[in-house]
Amino acid sequence: MAIRIVRLGSPRAPGEGLRIGTVRRPPRGVPKTEFAAQDWYDVWYPNLAPSAETMKLGQAAETPAQWAAFTRLYQREMAEPDASRNLDLLAALSHHGAMAVGCYCEDAARCHRSLLRELLVQRGAEVID
Repeated sequence: MAIRIVRLGSPRAPGEGLRIGTVRRPPRGVPKTEFAAQDWYDVWYPNLAPSAETMKLGQAAETPAQWAAFTRLYQREMAEPDASRNLDLLAALSHHGAMAVGCYCEDAARCHRSLLRELLVQRGAEVID
């Protein structure tokens, strides 16, 4: 069992398990009853999404220095006690069941989900690419 890092809205992998949306807002124009059926997510968990202010910085990042600034802010947010405990929980659960966490961004390298992956690995999570 493990955690997959996915793009929300993409087709589910076989055996993917519970899909968790670590995004600030639900998908636009999609009825809540259709989130899971359309492969967005089963559970919305904005606790692990960047804050609105930090998210704006990440979306506007055009240079490596700007992306590094976003990375530092997001990592600082995830070091807060509540977020840190949430990461610890997901890391522990990765050894007992299949799940996926993700975001909408097309480019995973310029998305908080790549940073979330690193944070989970640092906490001992079993992660599948």
